[in-house]
Amino acid sequence: MIEVEANDRLGKKIKVKCLPTDTIGDLKKMISLQIGTSYEKLVLKKGYQVYKDHISLDDYEVHDGFNFELYYG
Repeated sequence: MIEVEANDRLGKKIKVKCLPTDTIGDLKKMISLQIGTSYEKLVLKKGYQVYKDHISLDDYEVHDGFNFELYYG
């Protein structure tokens, strides 16, 4: 079990516990439950890297304490 954080730079920091085998889409669904926004409108980035929904966190080498930038699309 790992804990990742998503920061939308508007004052919201969301911490989510998930498994390394979960996909980015699964992570977006967990974040959307906490903030009340549809997961289809969420975009996770880190720098210029945009994370795709069908790829697992393990494949992206996301580790415990990883910080995502959260955007609304």
